[in-house]
Amino acid sequence: MELPHDDHGLIRRSRALDTGHTDEELTGLLADGVLLRVVRGVYVAADRVPAQTRQADLYRLRCLATATAPGNTVVLSHQSAAAVLGLELLAPDRTRVHVTNGFGEGGRVERLRHVHAAPLDGTCVRRAGVALTGVARTAVDVAVTGSFAQALTVFDSALRIGVTRDELTAALGARRRRAIARARHALTLADGRAANPGESWSRAQMIQAGLPLPMLQRRLTLDDDLGEAYTDFNWDDVLVGEFDGAAKYREHLREGESAADVVLREKARENALRDLGFEVVRWDWPDLEAGAMIPRLTRRMSRAGLLPPAPARIPD
Repeated sequence: MELPHDDHGLIRRSRALDTGHTDEELTGLLADGVLLRVVRGVYVAADRVPAQTRQADLYRLRCLATATAPGNTVVLSHQSAAAVLGLELLAPDRTRVHVTNGFGEGGRVERLRHVHAAPLDGTCVRRAGVALTGVARTAVDVAVTGSFAQALTVFDSALRIGVTRDELTAALGARRRRAIARARHALTLADGRAANPGESWSRAQMIQAGLPLPMLQRRLTLDDDLGEAYTDFNWDDVLVGEFDGAAKYREHLREGESAADVVLREKARENALRDLGFEVVRWDWPDLEAGAMIPRLTRRMSRAGLLPPAPARIPD
């Protein structure tokens, strides 16, 4: 007998027991890895949650389980609304489900839930059958409570999925917070052509280091049979920068290919760019986390003549 589940694939213990299943059966399925626990008393079939995105998917399901719990009267917001809406964030904190109560008071932080006290002012939407703040409101909520890099990342993501800059500006203009200046600065520099949080964080580090900003997703025609290439970062058609995230290689997998095939194809693409006269510099998540990208990029920019020469040192 199949376990009953809702439109999100959530299996609630109470409904399972009502339809003839037992706690012993659920416990066994959990122990065997057939089920995964979302929150207490709510499960999901493991085959609905891919291993490579499991952490993010389980958090999204936890948010949905909270929003659809009997008696729920609050609205998903901040990181939780972002998870349901498909807004990509930089290192999102998935410790708690974030909700907004619609009032000016009553905010609190619990072990598994953060209740924000703020009016909603008509910014709610229904998505996937639950109430949550709309994309522009959600992006601004995240931006004004995070770092500059997080603000740039969420605004890049909002633009990427079709929110207009005017909508984001209007949502930001309605806020009265100390962090508004940082978020406003991030919005002026946001660009929906950034493909993922790694590219957004890369650009945030470039901005904070005062480096020249690149053109994003520049289309280039390659020699041989490689066709066209879209470069992550391009400076004056002289230097190309490439962010190597794990998702990049997963997304470029073709039917029947292995990860090694993608790496070889990426290497051929890089060689073709060098044949066209481009300098190519690459970095990945560990480089961004360790602060190694900026020194590497600065050296390559200097070598390519993209930075003004350092002033001569006056001898003592």
